[in-house]
Amino acid sequence: MANKVIITCAVTGAIHTPSMSPYLPVTPQEIADAAIGAAEAGAACVHVHARDPETGRPDQSPEAFAPILQRVKQASNAVVNITTGGAPTMSVQERVRPAETFRPEVASLNMGSMNFGLYPMLERFKEFNHDWEEPYLANSTSLIFKNTFEDIEYILTTCAENQTRFEIECYDIGHLYTLAHFADRGIVKPPFFVQSVFGILGGIGTHEEDVIHMKRTADRLFGSDYRWSVLGAGRHQMRIAAMAAGMGGNVRVGLEDSLWGGPKQLAKSNAEQVTRVRGLIEGMGLEIASPDEAREMLQLKGADRVGF
Repeated sequence: MANKVIITCAVTGAIHTPSMSPYLPVTPQEIADAAIGAAEAGAACVHVHARDPETGRPDQSPEAFAPILQRVKQASNAVVNITTGGAPTMSVQERVRPAETFRPEVASLNMGSMNFGLYPMLERFKEFNHDWEEPYLANSTSLIFKNTFEDIEYILTTCAENQTRFEIECYDIGHLYTLAHFADRGIVKPPFFVQSVFGILGGIGTHEEDVIHMKRTADRLFGSDYRWSVLGAGRHQMRIAAMAAGMGGNVRVGLEDSLWGGPKQLAKSNAEQVTRVRGLIEGMGLEIASPDEAREMLQLKGADRVGF
């Protein structure tokens, strides 16, 4: 598996609002089709959020996830990763419910509380179709995404009996040390799937040294007990993906992380971004991992043991 790169595609998320792009999936059908298309383009894992189909607002109810998960499983062999991040405005109990209910192979887990500044997007986007969108972005000047030690332990222990593994989202160096703390306590077991997040206001930046520092610190803390992946927010998506792939890492793309297909050009689909990053990976002489290869690399329980 040395030359295999896992591509994860995060198809909609809770950062971008529907008015920012006509290509952002909102309805269950759109989100499921986006995930299936990303898998067909080469994504081994698809990272899933749900939205209210009328307003596009993030929706963390199990009822919102059910039709998405069922359709994706019927049409694809991709590893399905359910968010426990939801949106920064939600409680931890609300955020963990879909993963608790559907017992996925993988769930995301933010490894700490942090400032989460979305308000700079108001400099680029001025017109909104729904009354919640502009205040949602503007109010992030005082927003903290809350994931305390208690919250993290609650999510880990809630999902433990389901044998769900985690995409550990680390937005700064301290988050790596928090993961090491829970590993030392035996609450989370290797191999760890560490997703380093670059470019969110409140977290680590996007400089090359930031990427190297994240990788070097994770190597020191976890050695061979982890798989490293990266996501770069916005226009930094492909540059950081290419850099990480060249360093032996895995990559995440998708409209959750970036709306762009090129300079000032909106991506028309999640599959477009997967195809683009796949070209970068294969151009380096590397190969993309299939879903079953990703399952082996991450030691997942298998699609036959999920609850959807």
